[in-house]
Amino acid sequence: MQQAMALTGQAACVRGAPVICSARGGKQTVRPRVCRVHATAAPEAQAEAETGTFAADFTKEIVDEEKKYILQTYARPDIVFTHGEGVRMYDAYGKEYLDFAAGIAVNALGHSDQRWLEAVSEQAATLSHVSNLFHTVPQVKLAKRLVESSFADRVFYANTGTEANEAAIKFARKYAKVKAGLDPYNAESALDCATDIVSFTGSFHGRTMGSLALTYKDQYRTPFQPVMPGNQMVPYMDLDASAAVIKKGKTAAVFVEPIQGEGGINPASKAFLEGLRKLCDEADALLVFDEVQVGLGRTGKLWGHQHHGVEPDMMTLAKPLAGGLPIGAVLLKEHVAAVMAPGDHGSTFAGNPLVCHAACAVFDIINTPEFLEGVERKGELLRSGLREALAGNPHVKEVRGLGLICGIQLDTMAGPLVAAARDRGVIVITAGKGDIVRLVPPLIVSEEEIATCCKVLGEVAKEVLV
Repeated sequence: MQQAMALTGQAACVRGAPVICSARGGKQTVRPRVCRVHATAAPEAQAEAETGTFAADFTKEIVDEEKKYILQTYARPDIVFTHGEGVRMYDAYGKEYLDFAAGIAVNALGHSDQRWLEAVSEQAATLSHVSNLFHTVPQVKLAKRLVESSFADRVFYANTGTEANEAAIKFARKYAKVKAGLDPYNAESALDCATDIVSFTGSFHGRTMGSLALTYKDQYRTPFQPVMPGNQMVPYMDLDASAAVIKKGKTAAVFVEPIQGEGGINPASKAFLEGLRKLCDEADALLVFDEVQVGLGRTGKLWGHQHHGVEPDMMTLAKPLAGGLPIGAVLLKEHVAAVMAPGDHGSTFAGNPLVCHAACAVFDIINTPEFLEGVERKGELLRSGLREALAGNPHVKEVRGLGLICGIQLDTMAGPLVAAARDRGVIVITAGKGDIVRLVPPLIVSEEEIATCCKVLGEVAKEVLV
């Protein structure tokens, strides 16, 4: 009955009707469709819920209207998630799922974390947005945390990972002009310096036109050609190929993921990152680490590159930083920051008080030795558990990763396994060429939840990978 009550209210929200919500102090107020729903069910809905008819109708309505009103750029299963708690999500039928995707590595603290919720509610009731024309407290507090915990001297805020990478491209291009002694605002000499950006096979840096040019998959790039010119793409982990294209006076920056996520959970070696650092120094090029997916504790270190002791000139962040609210950031050293001037780049929404206050709460929870050690320990448990559960399956070639980013390499497409696991109540996603199962659970996942995930994947692999 509780499920039917919630769905009745959510259905009313979708249809645009006002919903009765519980206000502070116990009084009821009528608000429009944006409320969190605690509605009174119609008597007939209660009877329907007993057979699942209401949940089925609700799901069909949402799926049909999604297809009608939203641009069809996503292939979604016919599931409507209504709420979540911790590592668990629930659909319209009340079915429980273990969420080992975490919104593609976004929900670092899981769903409905009370500390995060309190931070968001507190700031939403105080000051949400004023633009970057004025100073605000949370923006400065978050920047101080990021700088003092990293190699960086400055922070630039964006709204997403691809925006952060676009900003880093711009910073690198202007830095190259200043380094060459050019007037960066003189259009006639704008190309008389290093302009190329190097990236690597298997990379994913975003879907906007600059970041897309650095991204490997043809299916993402080809329909939108021409993308940004001046990109050189070389094989990942190949220092000889890198040395052939990273040249002084030609290369402005090198973008690399310390661990490729979308590309297939491919960790870079210490030797590779050290080699890129040396090549960039020799070429007066900037080294940029894209840690949009692996930064902020995902690998068991606060920053993924800390496993290898190699520092970049810039680092891009996004996904987990505000615990589910949209944020991106570029962390940069002073020699890069010094070339930027007011008006060179900007954003209306970026770094607003609401997301920065939420991000401070997320950062403070994750940035403790105990939390990070737990991520590392649970990551080892996840990989060892998967290896044991999948042992002997001829289609499983490797289990790899670092911390709580994990990939299962198959010799076949992973879609059927992902779908079967979802039917059994475990959410995982694909990566690479579609032949890798990607697991990026909330960092607060328990050992018991890891064991359940491994057990389910082992069982469905025996059914599907035959």
